[in-house]
Amino acid sequence: MCLGIPGRIVAITDASRKLATVDVAGVKREINVACIIGDRAVEDCVGDWVLVHVGFAMSLINEEQAIETLRILTELGEAQQEIAAMRASGRM
Repeated sequence: MCLGIPGRIVAITDASRKLATVDVAGVKREINVACIIGDRAVEDCVGDWVLVHVGFAMSLINEEQAIETLRILTELGEAQQEIAAMRASGRM
């Protein structure tokens, strides 16, 4: 199952290509933030909580939503599958 999983943007890796590093439950990987930047500078995304799906930040969420979503996904066993898949992909 593919789903959006909450993560926090911790760094911008390539502003011109709209790439950032996101931390998802301790796993860091590079994602594209083009869908969530709107009119602001890419650098302003650091610290944002986002839903990540197939390497893209698909939407902004707040920290409370992120924590609650991770809690529910953990209860359902889905978060562990997605995090394990991210680790296995060998990307960040």
